[in-house]
Amino acid sequence: MIYNEEFETLPREALEALQFKRLQQVVLRVYHTVGFYRKAFDDAGVKPEDVKSLADLKRLPFTTKQDLRDNYPFGMFAVPMSSVVRLHASSGTTGRATVVGYTKRDIEHWSELMARCFVAAGLTKNDIIHNAYGYGLFTGGLGAHYGAERLGASVIPISGGNTKRQIMILQDFGPTAICCTPSYALNLAEQGQAMGVDMRSLKLRVGVFGAEPWSDKMRNQIEDVLDIQAMNIYGLSEVMGPGVAMECTEGRQGMHIFEDHFLAEIINPLTGEVLPPGEEGELVFTTLTKEAFPLVRYRTRDVTRLIHDPCRCGRSHVRMDRVMGRSDDMLIIRGVNVFPSQIEAVLVGIDGLEPHYQLLVDREGTLDTLEVQVEVREEAFANADEVKVLQRTERRIVKDLKDYLGISAKVKLVEPKSLQRFEGKASRVIDKRKI
Repeated sequence: MIYNEEFETLPREALEALQFKRLQQVVLRVYHTVGFYRKAFDDAGVKPEDVKSLADLKRLPFTTKQDLRDNYPFGMFAVPMSSVVRLHASSGTTGRATVVGYTKRDIEHWSELMARCFVAAGLTKNDIIHNAYGYGLFTGGLGAHYGAERLGASVIPISGGNTKRQIMILQDFGPTAICCTPSYALNLAEQGQAMGVDMRSLKLRVGVFGAEPWSDKMRNQIEDVLDIQAMNIYGLSEVMGPGVAMECTEGRQGMHIFEDHFLAEIINPLTGEVLPPGEEGELVFTTLTKEAFPLVRYRTRDVTRLIHDPCRCGRSHVRMDRVMGRSDDMLIIRGVNVFPSQIEAVLVGIDGLEPHYQLLVDREGTLDTLEVQVEVREEAFANADEVKVLQRTERRIVKDLKDYLGISAKVKLVEPKSLQRFEGKASRVIDKRKI
């Protein structure tokens, strides 16, 4: 099944003509409404009228996450706040989250794109969708919610957490589909089994999973313990939220990027050069229909490749392979994006700590874990009440990481000079996960 056959099956020539028309419109609009883009275009020596074909996209400057932070909170908006009906934000350092806005039409487009995703996953209006993505500033919960309602399905807005209650709802309400992070799906299965629940006997038949990296091995594990078909969805809050790309049920070989709304490129992350079709590199997006928060050549830092082979489902849109890694040092912990620099910003605000820390990422059972090891100053060990002081400091770090970044972490204070030193760029992260 296909939700919007007119656009999802456009012949390549017609699709590229639509993309070019929309690209010209968005470039003209951001140049005249967003100060950042006017300056960036002028600095690059390019004007909107210089875009005479899709090939001219590579002449335009990139947009980075730092650009969004530098224009916090609303400096990248292309419409007045009176036209913005929704605000979302990703985690950031204190006061420096990435803020995104949506007009009424943006929400309508987003809802349709998520409906497309659900149909690609084999869902219909007769399904009951258990939505365990987090509601709030995170885009996952409400993005999936509106898409399910657009499809006409029944939505259970359970959000994240409260796992035992979720298992009860899964039993009592009989949902046929579930949306959450893949690691949380495994956690639900594990907790259910511990409660004596036969998780394979639930009415679930499809899972739509995203917001963190996961492997085919993890997919197989989820499908085995829940007896469902596990489908991969891709999105990022800056570009829209979930629903930028979605797997279809025909072979599950990559996720269709909805190219009538998003123009995708693959670049060499070191040089910025656009790579030939099929090569692996960094994914870059230009939004073609967003009104409140349009982006031109946004560097996602996600490493993948584009698949141009025709798909048996009939959709003509290019597919992206699963994300193979990052071209920067961002971590994704249980669906929350966090940079070592953000953790460092929290640590420097706490007295008694040395500027040396290490992050250990691991997976216990089905859930990701983060341990922050940080050195304390000599005087902390000279204090008669050193144990109480250290415990108080650990609690403060745990609380600040949760309050400012939205992540739960174990904190271990270590002696001065005990962490490894680096002559060049510090290697702050040790990732032990096997995904």
